Amino acid sequence: MAYKITDACISCSGCLSQCPTSCISEGSPYVINAPDCISCGACASVCPVGACVQE
Repeated sequence: MAYKITDACISCSGCLSQCPTSCISEGSPYVINAPDCISCGACASVCPVGACVQE
């Protein structure tokens, strides 16, 4: 299951460099392109506010 970024996102950009498929785009909140997400959880492991969650 793909991950998504909730409204709790503080746009810290910690997830951007951790995503192996570069499927995260800047925004408010940041956005994960679900078809490109491999559900590795790298974004969730570095998110300081728990905004990256599995759909």
